[in-house]
Amino acid sequence: MKVVGQKTRRVDGLSLAKGKAVFADDMPKKDFLFAKILHSPIAHGKIVSIDKSKALALDGIETILSHEDFEPHYFTTAGQGYPEPSPRDTSMFNKTMRFVGDRVAVVAGTSLEVVEEALALIDVKYEELPAIFDMEDSLDNETVIHPGKDGFSFLHDASRNIAANINEELGDVQKGFDESDYVFEGTYYTPYAQQCSIEPHITLTWLDENDRLIIRTATQVPYHVRRVVAEILDIPVGKIRVIKPRIGGGFGGKQEILNEEVCSAVTLDTGKPCRLEYTREEEFYAARSRHPQKVTYKIGLNKDLMMQSIDMEILQNCGGYGPHALTVMSVSASKTLALYRAPNVKVTANSVYTNLPPAGAYRGYGAPQGYFALESIMDEIAEQLNVDPIELRKKNYFREGEEVPIAKVLGEGREGFPVILQSNGIDACIDRGRELIDWDTLKNEQKSGVFRRGVGMATVAQASGIAGIDMGSVFIKMNEDGSFNLNMGATDLGTGSDTALAQIAAEVLGLPVEKIIVISSDTDTTPFDTGAYASSTTYVTGAAVKKAAEDVLSQILEQGKKILEVEEASIVNNHVVSKDGKSISYEDICIKSFYTDHQTQIQAVASKVSYDSPPPYNATFADVTVDTETGFVKVNKIVSITDSGQVINPQMSEGQAEGAIPQSLGMALSEHMIFDDKGRPINTDFENYHIFTSIDMPEIIAEFVHTDEPTGPYGAKAVAEIPINGPAPAVANAIYNACGVRIRECPITPEKVLNGINQLNI
Repeated sequence: MKVVGQKTRRVDGLSLAKGKAVFADDMPKKDFLFAKILHSPIAHGKIVSIDKSKALALDGIETILSHEDFEPHYFTTAGQGYPEPSPRDTSMFNKTMRFVGDRVAVVAGTSLEVVEEALALIDVKYEELPAIFDMEDSLDNETVIHPGKDGFSFLHDASRNIAANINEELGDVQKGFDESDYVFEGTYYTPYAQQCSIEPHITLTWLDENDRLIIRTATQVPYHVRRVVAEILDIPVGKIRVIKPRIGGGFGGKQEILNEEVCSAVTLDTGKPCRLEYTREEEFYAARSRHPQKVTYKIGLNKDLMMQSIDMEILQNCGGYGPHALTVMSVSASKTLALYRAPNVKVTANSVYTNLPPAGAYRGYGAPQGYFALESIMDEIAEQLNVDPIELRKKNYFREGEEVPIAKVLGEGREGFPVILQSNGIDACIDRGRELIDWDTLKNEQKSGVFRRGVGMATVAQASGIAGIDMGSVFIKMNEDGSFNLNMGATDLGTGSDTALAQIAAEVLGLPVEKIIVISSDTDTTPFDTGAYASSTTYVTGAAVKKAAEDVLSQILEQGKKILEVEEASIVNNHVVSKDGKSISYEDICIKSFYTDHQTQIQAVASKVSYDSPPPYNATFADVTVDTETGFVKVNKIVSITDSGQVINPQMSEGQAEGAIPQSLGMALSEHMIFDDKGRPINTDFENYHIFTSIDMPEIIAEFVHTDEPTGPYGAKAVAEIPINGPAPAVANAIYNACGVRIRECPITPEKVLNGINQLNI
């Protein structure tokens, strides 16, 4: 191939490098109002009264909106499929506060200074209620966080604080355990963690010359934003235009309708443009984060070390509201249980409300939590049975040609679709990673002294979009100079999907990428797309691009034959060439088609919904050093080897892995959100919430093994999420190899390691 799989400059690279105005806030803001949210200072309680009079009296304050100004209407902030699989438990403003940071009111004025002054002058009286901060205390608590009322829509049992529940069994799990020669069980914990995008949530709204509402916002899901805002504000979808510009990071945190409806309400109330931006502190407690989970695995094996039964229990904290409550824990189960073959599988899961900030989508979407548990217990099993952890894993993988039964049982909030593996490069990933990390030397060397070096590994899978739900649509048209407009609803989060999709179009049409003009993520000018999540864009929308480009190519050939007046011809080097040597270029075909001969616009539209979702695979290896006097863990090297089918853009794919690794290392060693005994957040800045920086980073080797996925465009599978799943369990396993301390809770802090060392009397 000439374009796919080749080194290709990003289509937006020059504008980004030059610092051009491409992000949500990069536009002239004449006469814009500034808006800020008044957040609840209490974790649980009812608003008794709101006195806005002093704030409204300030010169420059245009409006203050609260629950008093709206009829109750419940929705979900989760930007995902429709009908939504998340409970409709949220209203724009509510009388009941359910976490510190819940929305009380919005204030809009002519300057940030006057708005902040007004926030302090709003007098709110609260009746405090008992609060729940521990997810294990939430089930069947006498305090009910969402008592339920007309308009609420729950997936499970509000009276027990359960936002969502899963109970599924394949085969007979207990019988499988009874027949197993070995049975192992372990419980593992992962905490709240923040996406930490450089660009915070920001929305700008205004009315155009036809009084249509324009929403320019940093979002992963422009079409979901349009649908949900239209519903909340009771205006027609056709009266709203959503524009998604460049995004300064999303990682799932912007798969949420977070403040677009509030900013829009200010514009509709005042008739004036409005701007609402979260501060870094607000990002931590009022946006979204990763769901904390308690995951218990029970695994039975026979004497040949083949798995007989897997029982997975999940308890998930969704916070004060339940966006993604069902789907994240569904992914925790479905993605981990798609890796190893067992005839008997059971999943029991509850997502419960607490009075802490709502969790949402975060890269990996439940799989990082599930794989931390699964790949930790796999090493524990290997240790207790005194077998090689790699060989134990290799005995139990699903193989090509096999069906993955859990995929049909657990879809996106409903039953899924069968998955039969047609590509699987997991063995090649392991073998290459084992070589690059020097596994056999580091694994077996003598561990002694203060500084002890160890190695660990983890293998993981993910998916390529959500089968039967994710849809991508594109429109391609030809221009007189032989260039092509590629209009698509797909949302580039900074991942480079605009470039990858342009490469697919260019490959089909036999052109350089520079001839493809990309316009994406504008609900007025681009066709529908469910949005950028679930690692779907290249696999799903890429297939739509390929389909539309092939249609355009066919039209070019037919039009060229008509103009040349020949029956047979072929396309060679951007020319239609007949058997007798007559030829006509793309440019001339288009010019004649526009103005003189057989006039028509060469164009095509295509959509794609895939009922396949082939898993990409990854093997991650970690080399660490543990200081046995302090418990400090230094990560020396991470090797990440991925099977994502045919890589469309090698540099961007490497970037995906290299970006995912520090996020997972933060999960493993340093990142967690801390709250006091009133549910108030403590570490809401980058001084006190430690993400991995350049100072902390180890050596990284990110490579790919080639497989050919027949259901994907040019053989491609997903790459976006899978590299985040492996580093945390690989590091935990490496720490054990280094010093014999097994930590089952993230983050693995020096205190936890040192406590373990002291217990072992090392």
